[in-house]
Amino acid sequence: MVLSAALIVWTLRGVSPATVARELSASDPLLFLGSVICATLIFVLRARRWQPILEPVVPGVPLGVLWRSTAIGMMVNNVVPARAGEIARAYALTREAPVPFPAALASLAVDRLFDAVVLLLLATIALLDPALSGNQTLAGRPLTDLAGGAIAIVGALLAILYSLVFFPARLLQLFELFARRVSPAVEARGRQVLETFIAGLSVLRQPGRFAAVFGWTLAHWLLNAVGFWLAFRAVGITAPFSAALFLQAFIALGTAVPAAPGFFGVFEYMAVQGLGVYGVSQQQATSWAIGFHILSFIPITLIGAWYFARLGVKMRDLQASPAAT
Repeated sequence: MVLSAALIVWTLRGVSPATVARELSASDPLLFLGSVICATLIFVLRARRWQPILEPVVPGVPLGVLWRSTAIGMMVNNVVPARAGEIARAYALTREAPVPFPAALASLAVDRLFDAVVLLLLATIALLDPALSGNQTLAGRPLTDLAGGAIAIVGALLAILYSLVFFPARLLQLFELFARRVSPAVEARGRQVLETFIAGLSVLRQPGRFAAVFGWTLAHWLLNAVGFWLAFRAVGITAPFSAALFLQAFIALGTAVPAAPGFFGVFEYMAVQGLGVYGVSQQQATSWAIGFHILSFIPITLIGAWYFARLGVKMRDLQASPAAT
């Protein structure tokens, strides 16, 4: 919370609130509407991607159930700090489908791993775009160096994933050696979670299922980038589409750190820094960040709140869920 507040203050330093309001009031409402539609539909794609991830553990979970759980999880992320929405999403799924809580939570870890791989791949493509000058820097480092680092991280992530898939016994042995020194309860519970997580990674063993998860992930982040790009145009930013590919990965990096509900402050700070690479002024980048963030925040939060109330879940139920104990 303190970090988010500090970043909001830093982002707004030297920016005229009146100018931001004037730029947003003069923006193209149809382009912003298209942007918000894209930013909401990505959660339908996220729910659809969840199906093949869960298939090895609990086959045949209806898309409607996964969509409602996804909307609830995003709503909770938007109103509660520290990414509590991940627990809410897993818990909501267990209320409507015969999915064990550890399996639901482990499937979300797989979900996020695919996000990381695809985001880094798209960001690498963006950094190699000739529209960027090789002399441009971010955080004092040349963008070409960052592109090379992103490729290395993607390779490392894939190597780790495949190691978990093809050498699970060795991983479990190492965990047991460590956990046994802590407590038998930790050992038993941790082994169950690891086994479920590894089962979820079985998508990597089957080319068809892997392609499905990767394809839905790619569609999700390309649609999200379209939403960013439409909002660029709405406020008069002329950065290329590759800027949206880069910016979403850059913002995702920042919002990985636990912060205020809805990632306010962190989102705006990362947006201003990322768009600065493309020569966008702090004033214009701030207008984009505030406009897009607030407008995209509202629909999924209201939808998630509606499903949350219909399901009869209370915030105290999340505190009592297995992951919180």
